[in-house]
Amino acid sequence: GIGAPPRVGGHNAGMHPLRTMLEDAARGTFPPVDGGVEVFEPGDGGHAAIVEFTGHAVVLAELDVATLTRMGADGFGGASRPEIKLAIAGTGGLIGCHDAVLVASGLSDGSPGPLDVRTDLDDHPRVVRSRAHRRDIVVLGDDTGVATIGAGLVGRTELSVELLAGAAHSTAVGRALIEASLRHVPSDVFVWAQISPGNAASLRAFLAAGFRPIGAETLILPAR
Repeated sequence: GIGAPPRVGGHNAGMHPLRTMLEDAARGTFPPVDGGVEVFEPGDGGHAAIVEFTGHAVVLAELDVATLTRMGADGFGGASRPEIKLAIAGTGGLIGCHDAVLVASGLSDGSPGPLDVRTDLDDHPRVVRSRAHRRDIVVLGDDTGVATIGAGLVGRTELSVELLAGAAHSTAVGRALIEASLRHVPSDVFVWAQISPGNAASLRAFLAAGFRPIGAETLILPAR
């Protein structure tokens, strides 16, 4: 199973406020549906973010809530206005996709997971992209696809998967790879996935594997 680096679940005194909110939501306790916006400092790695729950938004940025409110930010979609993303990013900053955020629990029973640790996929686009946004990445895979598990936004454990060229592409195959990946993560750790809403095939596979929708988010790497 996955060892210490990606095992980042559980509350602690140093936990980022957004991490606490995400884990509470994963347990079924969501922020209030009040149209409000909360603002916190960016997490590790300097990534800013706009995270939307039902009727409530959280912004990680070097902007104050009064400025964001004047720009139209609210918890009913206003926090994701294009001008707000541009203001957070600054000239030359990078704005990521607007993704659905899903969560599941690890499925490890303490025995070795079914996937091989891969050291031959460092140049694979999925691996390169994961290492740009996460730390302590572990790369897993079989003859159907590749999976990465690592610590992402505010230290949460994040999973991404991609079926390999030549493998059969179907919800069943994708689901099997996702479930196999979860068997490398302890059962008391929440595992997060961010998926573009347009990637309906990936959404179907993650939902079939037991992931639950929590909200949506946009990652932003502000200009230095």
